[in-house]
Amino acid sequence: MTVAPAATSADPRRAALAGFLDHLSHQRRLAAATREGYERDLLQLFALTPDVPLERIAPHVIRRVVAQLHAKGLAGKTLARMLSAWRAFFRWMARHHGLAANPCAGIRAPKSPKALPKALSPDAARQLLDRAAETPFDCRDKAMFELFYSSGLRLAELISLDAADAARMRRDAELTVTGKGSKTRTVPVGAKALDALDAWLAVREQHASPGEGALFVGARGRRIAPSTVQAQLRRWALRAGVADKVHPHVLRHSFASHVLQSSGDLRAVQEMLGHASISTTQVYTHLDFQHLAQVYDAAHPRARKKK
Repeated sequence: MTVAPAATSADPRRAALAGFLDHLSHQRRLAAATREGYERDLLQLFALTPDVPLERIAPHVIRRVVAQLHAKGLAGKTLARMLSAWRAFFRWMARHHGLAANPCAGIRAPKSPKALPKALSPDAARQLLDRAAETPFDCRDKAMFELFYSSGLRLAELISLDAADAARMRRDAELTVTGKGSKTRTVPVGAKALDALDAWLAVREQHASPGEGALFVGARGRRIAPSTVQAQLRRWALRAGVADKVHPHVLRHSFASHVLQSSGDLRAVQEMLGHASISTTQVYTHLDFQHLAQVYDAAHPRARKKK
């Protein structure tokens, strides 16, 4: 549940916010989507503290706002993210505009039950991905979904792939992507994903606009939109008879769960997922490891070619 920001353009605090956002863009060089997230979170704070000057936002005000948002249904994880954004803003205000103290210092969000990532079973993943492509755009969709599951890609990482990236995938069976925090990582690409990629590349030029560099394009020939990928995956799952709700992150979770089940190598999965901290990857350790192999080709159910 979200709360619509009520702050108006007349709010004098907007000038400070604009300066902070400029700092995020030009000094910290954060991605546009990350900066927009900071902006949304700060507008939430402004909306719930109308007409309160920044220097009068004290810790008790922050605690009251957190309590209000929690009562409206926001989860602890969401509130922790918002507190982090507010804390960064007030830290910047103290450093550059002489604010006396950071009102968010020491304030923590209420804890929420930690939900385990949802993942398909290996059989359900096989059922989903073994569905045959019947049209050129089916070939595109199959290639996208195989890459999600083969390499643990995030949606934004898949969307950003260019046609030029396909050459390295086909040559080296690996791919370098830029993920959160502008961090790059190299991930393996399995045989099933390469086969699906070849099928899409065979028809891509017929559907891509002239000069379009994106690997995956939509109906208008331009880089495919995230919402299109999500919608196509839902349709694909229904046609494949997979009852589970499937979205791109489910395939990423399935990749992590299945490789970890087979290999037990938490560090390797951390690297392939691009997690900054292994504690983020440890959420998968509730699985019953089979300790079958140490490397991706031996561990991933779709990485091996049939003999």
